[in-house]
Amino acid sequence: MSLSVLLTAALMGQSVISLAMDQPRSDVTEVAYRELSEGQSQAAVRKLEANGALRSEDPAALINLGAAYIRAGQGDKALAAYRAAAATPERYDLELADGSWMDSRQAARMALKGLMASRTVATR
Repeated sequence: MSLSVLLTAALMGQSVISLAMDQPRSDVTEVAYRELSEGQSQAAVRKLEANGALRSEDPAALINLGAAYIRAGQGDKALAAYRAAAATPERYDLELADGSWMDSRQAARMALKGLMASRTVATR
């Protein structure tokens, strides 16, 4: 961000963050929300994999990829996606399916914990 933008923001009484947030984002990652919400797990897996979610550091894409893998019966791949989401240096608040908000790292850890618990129950 240039000094002129910082100065302009200060003179206008707005924070730099609000100015940056008002700009359109060109780096928005496709997270296959529609496919997942409609129960189309294979379509979600295809879309997320095609868009590079596995190589991404975007926690939302990785968490949704994990969810799609679980629904598609691919638990080992889900485990890897959730672990990657928990370890990524990128983090931000995510809106969950129930409308609540949670830190992305916490959401990834919660999903990982749930997957591990279901695997423990299944092996008993």
